[in-house]
Amino acid sequence: MPTYDYLCEANGRTLEVSHKMSETLATWGELCARLGIEPGRTPKSSPVQRLISGGAVISSRNLGSTERPCDYGTPCGGCACSGE
Repeated sequence: MPTYDYLCEANGRTLEVSHKMSETLATWGELCARLGIEPGRTPKSSPVQRLISGGAVISSRNLGSTERPCDYGTPCGGCACSGE
């Protein structure tokens, strides 16, 4: 299943969740329930919005890999996530 980032403006948090493409989560309560986390002080009825993401970067080197793609969109080893 694809992963999506959702933003809750009521608390400023962005969370990543997997669900079917045909599904949409509308509230903080739905998002927290899907992730199995407590909503904390944020009202469960607070709206969340799905953010647009760049998607996964696929190249012949990582085709079939089960590793998560680099968040920076560059091959690891020469980007910010590698510490270089």
